[in-house]
Amino acid sequence: MIMLRSRLALLSALLVMVMLGLSGCDTMSDLFSSESDKDKLPGTRISVLALERELRPNAEAIDTQIVLPRPEDTVVWPGAGGLSHHAMHHLMIGGSPKRIWTAAAGEGSNLRNRNFAEPIVADGKIYTMDADAVITAFDAASGKRLWRVKSAPEREEDNKFLGGALSIEQGKLFATTGAAEVVALDASTGKEIWRTAVGTPIRAAPTANAGRVFIVTVENEVVALAADSGRRLWNYSGSPTQTILLGGSAPAVDGGVVVAALSSGELVALRSDNGAQLWSENVVAVRRTEAAASLPDIAARAVIDRGRVYAVGQSGMLAAIDLRTGRRLWDVPVAGIYEPWIAGDFLYAITLDSEAVCIDARSGRILWVTQLPRFDNEKSRKGRIVWAGPALVSDRLILTGSNSEALSLSPYSGAVLGRIELAEPTSLAPIFANASMFVLDDDGDLSAYK
Repeated sequence: MIMLRSRLALLSALLVMVMLGLSGCDTMSDLFSSESDKDKLPGTRISVLALERELRPNAEAIDTQIVLPRPEDTVVWPGAGGLSHHAMHHLMIGGSPKRIWTAAAGEGSNLRNRNFAEPIVADGKIYTMDADAVITAFDAASGKRLWRVKSAPEREEDNKFLGGALSIEQGKLFATTGAAEVVALDASTGKEIWRTAVGTPIRAAPTANAGRVFIVTVENEVVALAADSGRRLWNYSGSPTQTILLGGSAPAVDGGVVVAALSSGELVALRSDNGAQLWSENVVAVRRTEAAASLPDIAARAVIDRGRVYAVGQSGMLAAIDLRTGRRLWDVPVAGIYEPWIAGDFLYAITLDSEAVCIDARSGRILWVTQLPRFDNEKSRKGRIVWAGPALVSDRLILTGSNSEALSLSPYSGAVLGRIELAEPTSLAPIFANASMFVLDDDGDLSAYK
């Protein structure tokens, strides 16, 4: 128990470092400098690490024309990242989205407890899971609450624990918990169908596909369960790591292949029917030298699209990998904790340095880079802003921020198109269904924009 508390304390510290940044300091050395102004050498000081991280468009890609698929609406957002492969391409929303309703979804995030569960949508309902593992169903059109249940076991109800998220398939709602269990509920009523212990806490959402539920535990164990009964079908044990980031990454599933991103920096592809390993690849960069960036963890979900896997690690690498062979096709020096967004032949990502990036998915060439606002107060460099996303909807890249704003960028140039005022800060990416945007903020409120 003591070891568990120590580990949770360490994880919380790392989250603060990565998500909130070191306000007012360009590098770690600024925190420990004791020299006076008279001891400093004359001249302008330039951060070597800042130069190392600077992204620029590729000169040879300057004439590349960005052509995107036509926007299409979706009536479901069944899991973290949307569909099981996480490739949602180009979705739809109205020209000037307005908030149409807000509902209380439960306990929000705080310093002791974080909510990692993005909402999911199916059959006209939207489901949330709060920081206390309470699951709530709402009518997606009106925000009316339909039912609410506690997913934590009775012995854990009075305890605070981290983790948990949702997915849905064929009328069954699947929830992972920090109490090392996976729970299946009737999506219409919230009635429990089965509950399976997996032995280790789970921070990431489950992924449901073709009658199976796939999870990744904090010990890097990938487990497949039968959706109808919760029976364990197979498991794969990756290499555990001593230090990891809070949260986790839901597996991507497509074409009979499960791709799991692990905290060791390993990306592993497994057969969905029996768990046999097809290949593994590391998404770890050696360029970044800050303490937090040296962690190999892949917190962002991998994306599978047309025979390729796209994955970004927080240590500083975004890579494209062949789904069948595991051969690396290209990589770029991008560090991120949110999944990249694929749309046709173009890939969009948000970096840890608050940059929006467009990449030609065919070649790995960077087409444009836009520096986003980094601080609430740029002059004093206080109040670090964390941007979640992006998502491509109706020819706009949408991302949400810890400054209570949703930002809209041009997917063709990166230019800022507009802003929407949000009710509260949010660290979860927005989701989309039925030409609407849904945002679950850090205060535990769910809002719909249409």
